[in-house]
Amino acid sequence: MGDTASSASASSTTGRSAAPEGFRVLPGRLDRAAQESLLEEVRAVVAEAPLFTPEMPRSGKPFSVRMTNCGPLGWVSDRGGYRYQATHPVKGTPWPAMPQSLLALWRGLAPEAPDPEACLVNLYAPGARLGLHQDRDEETFDAPVVSVSLGATGLFRIGGLARRDPTRSLRLASGDVVVLAGPARLAYHGIDRILPGTSTLLRDDGRINLTLRRVTPLPAP
Repeated sequence: MGDTASSASASSTTGRSAAPEGFRVLPGRLDRAAQESLLEEVRAVVAEAPLFTPEMPRSGKPFSVRMTNCGPLGWVSDRGGYRYQATHPVKGTPWPAMPQSLLALWRGLAPEAPDPEACLVNLYAPGARLGLHQDRDEETFDAPVVSVSLGATGLFRIGGLARRDPTRSLRLASGDVVVLAGPARLAYHGIDRILPGTSTLLRDDGRINLTLRRVTPLPAP
C-alpha cells in the first residue's frame, strides 16, 4: 500500500440500463482527509491480518485480487467453498476490529440496520478484476451492503437480480461510496478493470475496496 498525494476525480456513469431500486452511489462521500485517515486504519488492519490470495472453490484457481478482513467475521474462499469465519485462513488468528470510522459511516447510511459484522478488504493491482457476482453468502439480506473505494478509479458494473439482466457501468473514484439496499441487495455487480493513471492516494495504480456486510440476523427477542 502506497503513499498519498492529491485528490481523486469524481465518479461518472456510462450505459443506459436502469439501476435496481435501492442502489445508490455517493460520489466523494469521503473527503481527502477522511480517505487518508481511513487508509492508515486499513494499513493497521493489514499489518495484523496480512493480505492473502483467495482461490475459487473446487478448481483452486487464484483470484486476481488479494484480500483480508476486519470485524468479528471475515469472508474467505478456497477449494472448500465461499464462507465466513472468525479467523484468518493463514495465521489462524481472529480478525482485527473494524475501524470506528467505518462503523460511523455504516450507522449514518443505514441507521435502522444492526451493525456490520464483516468488512472485506480487497486490494486491486493493475489488471485485477472481479467478475459479476451476488453477495449472497450471508444468512440475512435485510441489511444493506456498503462499499467504499480508495485509490485508483474502478470501472464498476451493476446489473439486476439475474445474471443475464442488462448492466450499466460506473466509474468509482477514491472516496466514493456505494450502497446496495432493498431489491438491489442481491444485484449482480463486479469490477471490470482498474483505470490506469487515476490513483493519487495509492501508488502504482492500486485500488482498495472496503465492503461492509451484516452476516447473521439478530436473535429473536
